[in-house]
Amino acid sequence: MTNVLIDRKDKIGIVTVNRPEQMNSLNSKTRTEMAEAFEKLGNESCISTIILAGASGKAFIAGADIKEFLKLDLETEKDLKEDWIVTEIIENLSKPVIAMIDGFCLGGGLEIAMACDLRIASNRTKLGQPEINIGIIPGAGGTQRLTRLIGEGRAMEMILTGRMIKAEEALQYGILNFVFDPKELEIKTMEIAKTIAEKSPYAIERAKRSVKSVSNMKLEKGLQFEREMFLECFNSEDGKEGITAFMEKRKANFKGK
Repeated sequence: MTNVLIDRKDKIGIVTVNRPEQMNSLNSKTRTEMAEAFEKLGNESCISTIILAGASGKAFIAGADIKEFLKLDLETEKDLKEDWIVTEIIENLSKPVIAMIDGFCLGGGLEIAMACDLRIASNRTKLGQPEINIGIIPGAGGTQRLTRLIGEGRAMEMILTGRMIKAEEALQYGILNFVFDPKELEIKTMEIAKTIAEKSPYAIERAKRSVKSVSNMKLEKGLQFEREMFLECFNSEDGKEGITAFMEKRKANFKGK
């Protein structure tokens, strides 16, 4: 069974993470399928704009699949980059990508959303980078893209506390572009996608590249450093303890190692 669905409506491609029973959490298989889906739609000349959504339920993407963490063998920064290559594929795609967010958007889910060009959410959405709660840090762009979006002070507070924020607060911060009632979310998102799809694909591609160039000139170095810091946490005693405690539904006993 595929974990990622592809649909097309006129000039709009729709990529849906289809793991509702796991709150659309991302394991390696899902990340690979997402990367393939975006590359496929990116190569289709009839598609002008792409929407990323989560299967109906409680979450857009509730983060990485923590169950898989205990089995993952991540030793080098290159390993981590390849495992989360979907974020860079989305960011570097010539076509605009809109994250349609309904429900929990946490950890890797927020990192995926921030790689998109626009973020449109329902008012029941909650967002956050809670990695610190299990002894690790964001490793797929969270420290870099969140800081670029909302500034160092607010990014630092969100990442160090691991707290979730509501959609309206995320809108005020600048993480989200629009917030709608859940019943209107899909309609409004499609309207915005159609508006973009009507423009010149040539101009849209160059507009996206120009806007991205403002903050992306030094982004790759920041992403590399973040991956290195993530791996240190991931392979530390505290990282293993935090993940194990999460799985065992108990409070972690961190020792600073």
